[in-house]
Amino acid sequence: MSTPSDPMPGQGGPEGAVPPPPAGAVPPPAYNAPPPGYQAPPPGYAAAPPPAYAAAAPMSDSDQRMWAMLSHLGGIVLGFIAPLVVWLMYKEKSRFVEEQSKESLNFQITMIIAWVVCGILTLVTFGLLFFLYFIPGILTLVFCIIAGIAANKGEAYRYPFAIRLVK
Repeated sequence: MSTPSDPMPGQGGPEGAVPPPPAGAVPPPAYNAPPPGYQAPPPGYAAAPPPAYAAAAPMSDSDQRMWAMLSHLGGIVLGFIAPLVVWLMYKEKSRFVEEQSKESLNFQITMIIAWVVCGILTLVTFGLLFFLYFIPGILTLVFCIIAGIAANKGEAYRYPFAIRLVK
């Protein structure tokens, strides 16, 4: 218990003064100080420069199948964006993922063209062919699921109709 004459921490000295560390305490190391036991390299020593780029680690078979499947199934929700992102990220890491994401990207571009054609036909017929919008949607859903299942099995899948714009 402290007596009234004992100063409390933060009291009894100039405002903002920090009390000294207890006797025998080791001060913390400086911010950029080397760790204890570190020995400096001899004079004239030059470390090897780091490589310009690190080689991509090979992907496991399960990772390849997963990313190929996601490039197909992602097209259902995100359209051409999902296979485009997968293709750009993994085109140099895995041949299988590159081929499947390009296949999915080409199919999604084909479906965008189909949507545009359906929109034009609906406008030209003053809305009589509005039901055409369902056809690309159903085709996308069915073929993307089939392709995703095939890619998950490790099988290369080619859509029965797709304009091959990305090669």
